Amino acid sequence: MNDWLQKTLGTNRDFAGQLAAKVEDWAIFLSHTDELGMSVQGCRLMEIGTGWFPTLPICYSLAGVGGIVTFDLNRHLNSELTFRMLRSLEAFLEKVSTASHQPPAEVERRYRQLRGASSVEELLKLARIEYRSPADASRSGLPNNSIDIAFSNSVFEHVPPDSIQKILHESHRVLKPGGFSIHSANCGDHYAYFDPSITFINYLTYTSSEWSFWDNELLYQNRLRPSDFLDMARRANLEIVLKYHKPRPELLEALPTLKIAPEFQHYPPEQLCATSVDFAGRKAAA
Repeated sequence: MNDWLQKTLGTNRDFAGQLAAKVEDWAIFLSHTDELGMSVQGCRLMEIGTGWFPTLPICYSLAGVGGIVTFDLNRHLNSELTFRMLRSLEAFLEKVSTASHQPPAEVERRYRQLRGASSVEELLKLARIEYRSPADASRSGLPNNSIDIAFSNSVFEHVPPDSIQKILHESHRVLKPGGFSIHSANCGDHYAYFDPSITFINYLTYTSSEWSFWDNELLYQNRLRPSDFLDMARRANLEIVLKYHKPRPELLEALPTLKIAPEFQHYPPEQLCATSVDFAGRKAAA
């Protein structure tokens, strides 16, 4: 039922737009690793939250990573959408080449190899992707010091805070010394994508008890602010080496007219009005 709702009413109804956004998100991740002075070629990665089609893992595969283990608490991977994504990625090969600093011919060669797959299982094997679901990323079972980069994209906003903290502790355990835990979270009210009459911080006007009426398992939103994610990474003994978040001007302008719930009134305006955060934490080298 959730799969059907996503295709008819949710984000999967605009497949082309969603795919383009995911590829752009992946390119931003590559710009982060560039900024951190790290090449992804030959690296072993851990993804938290696979979703319906593994765009970021496939892009990383085209970029030449050594392998990816991707975790989903619930099994959403869809064969039809995955192969649709793979076919559509042909239009983005130049972007993949540019973002990963890989020769276009090499990216094309890897892509053609993946296009030869006749099943999702064969595709994942060719792409050096291990899909684990149902599986808990906070108890990955991976060896200590075995991963170069742990990452998630638009996942943490849908995960309970206690579970995020456990996942960050787990990523610290499995990261190699000097490895990075890199995440992008959407801190905006997702209902605003469907209801133009509300702002992207409308959900901050509800008390916890009021919000529990609207919150649900299919669209759980923890309402954490950027500083909360950074604090949890620090508690997991990760050194914050990159952080990007900024308040949206239109929300700062609207803020005085909104009745922010008591639970959020201690946050400064720039935290309340920031609707996304990208951050990276590094495991100590020694």
